[in-house]
Amino acid sequence: MSEARERLLSTASRLFYAEGLHSVGVDRIISTAGVTRATLYRHFPGKDDLVVAYLTQADELVRARLAAARAEGAAIDDVIRAVAAGIAETIQLPDFRGCAFLNAAAEYPDPAHPVHRAVVEHRDWFLATVEELFAETGKPDAEPAARHFVMLRDGAMAAGCLADPTLVCETFLRGVEGLLAYRSRDDR
Repeated sequence: MSEARERLLSTASRLFYAEGLHSVGVDRIISTAGVTRATLYRHFPGKDDLVVAYLTQADELVRARLAAARAEGAAIDDVIRAVAAGIAETIQLPDFRGCAFLNAAAEYPDPAHPVHRAVVEHRDWFLATVEELFAETGKPDAEPAARHFVMLRDGAMAAGCLADPTLVCETFLRGVEGLLAYRSRDDR
């Protein structure tokens, strides 16, 4: 990645996350990144392309964290705990402003829009990956457990910037423990 493209994406990512996608204009990104308009449009044909690149970078970070949790070779329940712990760590960061993907979905509700599609692609991957993890536990209820995990995550991401993040994370992690401990009626 060229230095100018990296600077543009880094600047845009910081501003988009802190202030919102629609509220940050191209002129602000150009001036903050210290590049010309031509440089911006050489790397990103339009602002929507820059927003999608921002979300793609966020997606890659989540994928890398999940891969790292799996690579540690821990028991599958501990991998799920590690994924949840990573989410809890993110929520407790001082500059936490919620989930980049949920924020983007709120600003781009049209399902046909490229930004909205990038959000859905990430969420579909995340749900499928969490379902795979729960399936590896041997429990027959992997799909509803994964949906429950993602809903707990979404709620924690929203509540984390509205309430005490420590309490939010404790509640989220307790919920994940409940999912791991749950046995279907057939297992009892």
